[in-house]
Amino acid sequence: MKALLLWPIMPNSFWSYQETLDLAGLGATNPPLGLITVAAMLPSDWEIRLSDRNVRLETDADWQWCDMVIISAMIIQKQDFSELIQKGKKLGKKVAVGGPFATSVPEFALEAGADYLILDEGECTIPMFLAALEQGEEKGIFRSIEKPDVTQTPIPRFDLLDLNAYYAITVQFSRGCPFQCEFCDIITLFGRKPRTKTPEQILAELEVLYQMGWHRYIFIVDDNFIGNKRNAKVFLRELIPWMEKRNYPFSLITEASLNLAEDDELLELMVKAGFVMVFMGIETPDIASLVGVNKEQNTRSSLVESCDKITIAGLQIMSGFILGFDNEKQGAGKRIQEFVEATNIPQAHLSLLQALPNTAMWTRLQQEGRLIDGLGKYFTSQKSLMNFAPTRPMTEIVNEFIETFWNLYEPLPYLKRTFRHFQKMPNWRPQHNRILTKAEWGFLMAICWRQGILRSTRFYFWWQLMIIGFSKPNLLYEYLITLGIGEHFFTLRREVKAELEAELALLKLQEGKQETASLQLETVS
Repeated sequence: MKALLLWPIMPNSFWSYQETLDLAGLGATNPPLGLITVAAMLPSDWEIRLSDRNVRLETDADWQWCDMVIISAMIIQKQDFSELIQKGKKLGKKVAVGGPFATSVPEFALEAGADYLILDEGECTIPMFLAALEQGEEKGIFRSIEKPDVTQTPIPRFDLLDLNAYYAITVQFSRGCPFQCEFCDIITLFGRKPRTKTPEQILAELEVLYQMGWHRYIFIVDDNFIGNKRNAKVFLRELIPWMEKRNYPFSLITEASLNLAEDDELLELMVKAGFVMVFMGIETPDIASLVGVNKEQNTRSSLVESCDKITIAGLQIMSGFILGFDNEKQGAGKRIQEFVEATNIPQAHLSLLQALPNTAMWTRLQQEGRLIDGLGKYFTSQKSLMNFAPTRPMTEIVNEFIETFWNLYEPLPYLKRTFRHFQKMPNWRPQHNRILTKAEWGFLMAICWRQGILRSTRFYFWWQLMIIGFSKPNLLYEYLITLGIGEHFFTLRREVKAELEAELALLKLQEGKQETASLQLETVS
């Protein structure tokens, strides 16, 4: 079998870092870890080609060459996902699909024409798919309620990637999360019992990347790295000597719940192991909203104090915030902005609340008749309206969101809080002998040119850079990278504002037509 594996185009969003990637000469933030893991599960006698369409578009020759197309996607990629399925069918190819979007909304892939739906977790369903092929079955939907033992998951096919095209390479240590946040689909997809790989297994994956010459960021993409704290500590204790022996070739990033602040030992181990940043779902400083969506783990202690403790330990925080919770009070956006300023978190991922398919929130809103039909063009990105009727006016929430997102990524406030955030961190990072690449030097020079020459931020940029250089020299590279990431948000906020204002205008027009129709009906009656 000749299989063409495709990863659809990712629309510009918070996570795409498009402006920053363009400055750095990179193609995408992260590679498609799911697809290269699937590639490792396919028969050894299959010929495989991979095209991450965010890095390199497949060619006509690729389409002619293949017998089958295998496509994975997230919801935000649905437009390109649908078009690829249709193109495959038009060219007479068998089309197999999988990934989180197809698993959550299988009818979308079926309507687009997919032949095989390999859903849920591939360790269980890929063998079913391969058995169906052996038996000559032309179509099939393969599902499993079983949660696989990830200690049996093979090493992903990193060799299929153009490593130089990415900001960070991804690996996975665990799946699942013990919490029950109402709006989150992780527990729907992967369950509430975190399953982890063995330390030997994950170190083998890191060794492959090390031998391939990758010496930059690695994103451990667990949805909650500390969901199983015991196993995380076991892994970290083995990771530390591995990293020390190789002079810390990687800077590590991951996602974790805020209760990380409650475990001093875990914090210390993560920093010693080479972790430099952690994404945390803070969501809102409004306690009532947190309780309302079952995120009570964020209410046990002061949010500001927890964030400060993590930062002071040596980890940069990237955070998630949401507007639009039920019974949310007016001014929630301003309170989030005040919280971000108080904690000095540089990257604040602010989104409007979306009801994701099959989550507890989706089910509740469906029962209440509040869901809005269809998944909009930008669903799950900052450029999409909420897909349900909120408890306060949609226009009020969206306008509040636009203002808050705009203010968060005004260049000077971003520059100032990034400086304060790094000032809180200790001047310690593991020593390594890595030499910056030509592309990295070019990127750093571009940041200095934009923020230190072109913009009105120039005085603060050079003053703060000098202070960081003298007082926190070991953090200087990360500091400049964080400033460079700001370039993406300075541009994205304009796209977000323009798109949401256009959607609000359309919504107002539709509401006006409905009101007119209702009045006409009353007049006739």
